[in-house]
Amino acid sequence: MAVAKALTAASNGARRGTGVREAAAQATRKAILKAATKVFAKYGYDGGSVEKISKAAKSYDRMIYYYFGSKEGLFIAVLEGIYREMDEAESAIQLDAERPVETLTAVIRFVHGYYRKNPEFVTLLNTENLHKGRHIAKSLRAGEYSSHAIAVIREVLASGIAKGIFREDVAAREVYLLIASTGYFYMSNRHTLTAFLGEPLETAEAVKRWEDFAVETVLRTVSATQATPAFNS
Repeated sequence: MAVAKALTAASNGARRGTGVREAAAQATRKAILKAATKVFAKYGYDGGSVEKISKAAKSYDRMIYYYFGSKEGLFIAVLEGIYREMDEAESAIQLDAERPVETLTAVIRFVHGYYRKNPEFVTLLNTENLHKGRHIAKSLRAGEYSSHAIAVIREVLASGIAKGIFREDVAAREVYLLIASTGYFYMSNRHTLTAFLGEPLETAEAVKRWEDFAVETVLRTVSATQATPAFNS
């Protein structure tokens, strides 16, 4: 009996020890990812060294190689992470099949708002575009997030088509690209455009004016009547 109890206690202790180690490993990996996101956003891929990242994460260079294999592996994980976070945030949008115009409007405003609230997302995408997307192309998960984003648009469009509100000849992919481009371009080029146009583009008034225009543009594009459907400002 005593031996059995001792063995049970040892087994429980081993499981607890394994659980603690796993939690510590996850915490280390999370800290490295968080630090890498900030370092790559600030210095770019080339300037974001392993040394800078390990220092920011209060970890060691070898831990980056242990968890991610290489600097490139870590950068791919960062890109997957920012796409996943946007996907998760977008999943919170309530899709109302009975109100396709309002739902599509909510999707547009979400995308614009997400770019504004997450400047690191835009900066990291700019960095990856400078590298012609060669890192994210190696991701096995990026396609999952884009597929979901387009599926949301497709569902909203289908609802509007069924009600005779939206055109039948507009593809979800094109609508997604239109929404993304109006939000991404404005946010990623706001500083140079402010200087070029000679007017501030980051004021609340300027941002709202552009977002309203983007909403109107998308709704005009998908409208079955080519008129401007009503939407909430």
